[in-house]
Amino acid sequence: MSRRPGNHSRRFGESGGGGLFSSSKSRPSPILSLGLIVLGALLFIAYSYSNSGGFGNHEAISRVEGDYSCTAEVHRAIPILKKAYGDSMHKVLHVGPDTCSVVSKLLKEEETYAWGVEPYDIEDADSNCRALVHKGIVRVADIKFSLPYRPKSFSLVIVSDALDYLSPRYLNRTLPDLARVSADGIVIFTGYPGHQRAKAPEVSKYGRAVSS
Repeated sequence: MSRRPGNHSRRFGESGGGGLFSSSKSRPSPILSLGLIVLGALLFIAYSYSNSGGFGNHEAISRVEGDYSCTAEVHRAIPILKKAYGDSMHKVLHVGPDTCSVVSKLLKEEETYAWGVEPYDIEDADSNCRALVHKGIVRVADIKFSLPYRPKSFSLVIVSDALDYLSPRYLNRTLPDLARVSADGIVIFTGYPGHQRAKAPEVSKYGRAVSS
């Protein structure tokens, strides 16, 4: 599946100064950022060790070029997250591949508004995904750099398959930025328990990452 690097300058140039989008350089307090990251890590650990009755239906896992993604697991987790987070599921940002699919699922939930950030180019996206991009609900952006949203723009941030291949340098920059745009917490899905991770030459399973 062919993918080309997105036009980063156009994406961020369109954000303007109003609404959710901002070029603000404000930073959250270190304690808040650490707390949100720890919360997301704990939720991920619980997810990883859950039994097959929870999320572990191996037959339903999304599979792309020999590796596994968490998209199907995110879909199944949405009702559980709504029960766990309640009002914090009112404004949700999803970050990761297949974000159009996740956002479409979230928008079907009652009293839930959702936005998405796709870190890979979507040249082959379907009409529904293109419509979400056209409306500004889904944005294609390089998550190694500051997201074009104001602090605490979203009540909850859900991340899937987006952090797996970031180097420590960029991971230390991206996690605090995800915490910056979240008011109540971050939920992280990454990899799949019991399955081998992709080797370095296979990291392009979703296509080429968007670059600035």
